[in-house]
Amino acid sequence: MTHRPGERPSGPTRRALLTAGVGAGAAVVTGCSSGGAPGVHAAAAATPSGSATATASAAVGGITPGVMTLFKDQAYNFNGLLALGGSGAGSAEVGEVLTAVNAINTAGLSAQTYVETFRKLGDQLLKAPPGSPADNQTKRFRALRAAQYYGQALFFVLGSDDPGSEEQLYRAGRGAWDTFCGLCEPAPVKATVPYGTTPLPVWFFRPDTSNTRRPTVILTNGSDGQNVDMWTYGVPAALERGWNALVYDGPGQGQLLFVDRVVFTPTWEKVVTPLVDWLTARSDVDPARIALTGLSMAGDLAPRAAAFESRIAALVAMPGCVEPWLGFPPEVRKILTPDKQATNDIWNKEVVPELPPSAAAVLKKRFEPFSIPAMLAARQGKLFTDFYTPATRIQALSITDIVGRIKAPTLVLDYEGEQFYPGQPRRMYDALTSPKEYVKLTAAQGAQLHCSPMAPQLHCEVVFDWLQDTMSGS
Repeated sequence: MTHRPGERPSGPTRRALLTAGVGAGAAVVTGCSSGGAPGVHAAAAATPSGSATATASAAVGGITPGVMTLFKDQAYNFNGLLALGGSGAGSAEVGEVLTAVNAINTAGLSAQTYVETFRKLGDQLLKAPPGSPADNQTKRFRALRAAQYYGQALFFVLGSDDPGSEEQLYRAGRGAWDTFCGLCEPAPVKATVPYGTTPLPVWFFRPDTSNTRRPTVILTNGSDGQNVDMWTYGVPAALERGWNALVYDGPGQGQLLFVDRVVFTPTWEKVVTPLVDWLTARSDVDPARIALTGLSMAGDLAPRAAAFESRIAALVAMPGCVEPWLGFPPEVRKILTPDKQATNDIWNKEVVPELPPSAAAVLKKRFEPFSIPAMLAARQGKLFTDFYTPATRIQALSITDIVGRIKAPTLVLDYEGEQFYPGQPRRMYDALTSPKEYVKLTAAQGAQLHCSPMAPQLHCEVVFDWLQDTMSGS
């Protein structure tokens, strides 16, 4: 709502609403009863109606009850838990993460201390350990952990004193990832797959170099993850089962965002279909057993692709997401109107002047994958002026009218205390007409919160056991 010159708005100011909204949304991305419906996995825990609202309310201003507390701020805490959870896959070390946490808390938690501490840890790991030169196995996993820690720093760099180092920090993490990949045995096939004018970088992991046709899983990242997260959430689990695993950067992710400057697209089938073409041309891929997984916001992207790509034999949404725009607090969504000029006037004249720095930093991060001008402004320490364009791009990711087209057997994951897309996994499950299953990972398993940051090994067990069962008859 706009006001006449000199008129004071009644009720809470936009600043108050945005502060509350951004705080409640944690990282500015936002279950319901799982009951005993047909197809619901036995591991799913029944929760009282409205429990998602209660959980979200309890989390505002602090940490959700029952969650390990590394930092008092829930956004930093969630990211720290993701790092800690990677330890089981070798993509972090418990002692390293906790030592970094202690150092950050001692210095005073801020984007600056978080970025400095994790960047320094990444730098140290790429040096030879004290005593003697490292052998390849040591170099390999030190590089993987370095990729994790650079990714941790990258997430908060736009709120630090040096936002202009974002691309450099991305390149450091990417370099560590490529070093790790080069030392794997066998090393993944590194290639590019055609996509518009900007090819997609891919890493194709195999159990061995034989031409045995194997099941293959395409691992799709979310809106702010890095390649190392796909290692934690799938590559070892696939290899241990004798499967291939494909990791890639799509538009709005990794190299395509930070270097090539290509933003997210709502037509994710145009991303996945070239990947499937590339895989089916290989002699070591069973074309009848290609699975697709989507982590975080890719719980929207992967289902969209599967609705149009008939060669996907099985689909996993982690979690199911049908409207990413609803992941933003309502106070942010209300800024968007059907008119671009009116929207941007509200943003620039009413919101930006009163926006707290902490909220501004979060919005810079969340909008950059949808707007290159927003990303470049953030690197200069500025807030974007065009709210309308990226907001409408996020809106366009809705798949509410598309889910029913999916024909592949689908596993929809949900998480107790899901803080970004509460209720959406169940909405997806209910809309599916294909063979389907719903699993809710719980606090009793230590697997609560978005993507089960404290339990990625359990997460992979659930996903890959289901894939094994589903594709065994393909």
